[in-house]
This record gives sequence, C-alpha cells and structure tokens, in this order.
Amino acid sequence: MTINAMGFAKTFMIGGDLLVNRIGYGAMRLTGQPGNFGPYADWEAGQKLLHRAVELGVNFIDTAEAYGPGFNEELIASALYPYSQGIVIATKGGIYKPAPNDIRADGTPESLRRSCEASLQRLKVEQIDLYQLHRPDPNVPFLDSVSMLSSLQQEGKVRHIGLSNIALEQLKEARKIVAIEAVQNRLSIVERSSVAVLEYCQEQNIAFIPYGSLGAHPLKRGAPLATSEGILADIARRHDVKPSQVALAWLLHRAPNTVLIPGTTTIAHLEENIAATSIQLTVNEFEILNQLSTAENLSN
Repeated sequence: MTINAMGFAKTFMIGGDLLVNRIGYGAMRLTGQPGNFGPYADWEAGQKLLHRAVELGVNFIDTAEAYGPGFNEELIASALYPYSQGIVIATKGGIYKPAPNDIRADGTPESLRRSCEASLQRLKVEQIDLYQLHRPDPNVPFLDSVSMLSSLQQEGKVRHIGLSNIALEQLKEARKIVAIEAVQNRLSIVERSSVAVLEYCQEQNIAFIPYGSLGAHPLKRGAPLATSEGILADIARRHDVKPSQVALAWLLHRAPNTVLIPGTTTIAHLEENIAATSIQLTVNEFEILNQLSTAENLSN
C-alpha cells in the first residue's frame, strides 16, 4: 500500500560527521547466556551475522562493555576489524557486571576512564566513534560522570558523547557541560515513557537510539489478541510483512532522528529487521499506531 504513504529519510547524521543508516544492529545478544554473560557460544556464527549485517548496509553497531562483559566488543573486532570506511561503532561504559545477575552502575570518573580505555583496546581503535554513559550512577554526582566523558573527548579517545537511560532534565544539565550527540533510552510502540526525551532530541538534532524497539519485553508470541495486536497484525497484512517489521517502521516514521538497533542472533531475522526500511505507512496507519495503548503487548 503506497497511497498517501508517508516518506522518511533512510539516514541520520550523528554529531555532524557520522552518517548512519537508520536501522543499525544491537549486538547485545551475541553474548553468553543466561544474562548476556561470557562469550557467545557460537563465535563463528556471530562473526558471520556481523558480516552479513554490514553486507546489507548496516553501518551503525551498538555494544557495551557490560555485554559479556567485554566479550561482545571482542567479537565485533574479531569479525569486522579493520573496519570498513563509514562503519560506526558505539559502545557504553559505567556498568560493573561481575556475574550474570549482578549488574551495578559505576559512574565514577576513575571507572569510566578505565572502561573507555579497555573498550579502545578490545575494539582495536584509537578513538571510539560514540561513547555513552550506560546509566546514571545514583551514588555518583551525575555531572561528575559527564565531566569525565568530556575529558575523554578532549583527550581524543572519544569522538562523540552519548547518554543512556536518562531523564530529560539530566540531558539538559549534561548539555551545559558538553555536546551530547545521542541518547539511548527504551522506546517502542508499546512503551513510550521517553517520548518527551525523543521530541527534545528531535528539536536539538540529537540522535535518539531506542532500545527494546520490539517491545518492553520481546513481542509476545501466541498471546491472545488484544486490540493493539489486532491493529498491528492488520496493518502488517496490508503490507505483506510481519507485525514486528511494522513496529520498527513506526519508529522510523515517528521522528527523523531515530536510529534503530534491533538485536537478533539469526541472519533471517536480521534481514527481516532491515527490510522494515522499505515499509511506508499511510498517514492513517501512522495515526492509528500513534494512538495504541502503551499498556498492551503485541504479538509477533
């Protein structure tokens, strides 16, 4: 269906110099299980998936020190280093993860410096394209963490700075100290608590990287159809795609600064996700999806 279809840009410029395609790849799941802890069980398959992502035009890959911890960054480097021109690797620091179920915020300046330098080594780069605070540490003054990110940038170890899991007021405070070029918060068609942050980022030309883009908890399978489930499935049928692809397309239509990072461990699902860029919702479909209740889950 293309009658009265909405258009959208396929790329976004992060920080004025990093042109990325708006569906990237979130690499978190290429880690050991449970708890995204330890190395990925099939290292070679993970490498193949990353190669395929790049072949399909993905040039924005999101990772974090906490994924593994460290092993995810090592897998990315083992697959893609030396990086092709235009590949943007974003990583995050500020989490201490000694065990699968033991995840602690650690935003002390000393820890952020150690984390950044360790990520540089694992990724085999001299400068990280986009370095993000994984989450604010309630035991550390927020601006102390931000100031360290600024110092790392001034030293040339970080090209651009991002923040994750933050409130709007924290973003505004951080921008008084240093330019913030990306925000990574949870946002999906069923969870919209960060809409105000998204809209502020859009106004300020800051990239908004929604995680959990396929639902607050991965879109349920086999659940009884709720109103929103039926609507999403109906729109998917009209376009001959899957409901999950429509959920991604909605985010692409929602604002021009969204850069999506859906994760997967299969090439088939990777290809489905990237194909969402070909879906052009009609104005009516877009408005219907905008009005869906955030309290309802969707089936995949």
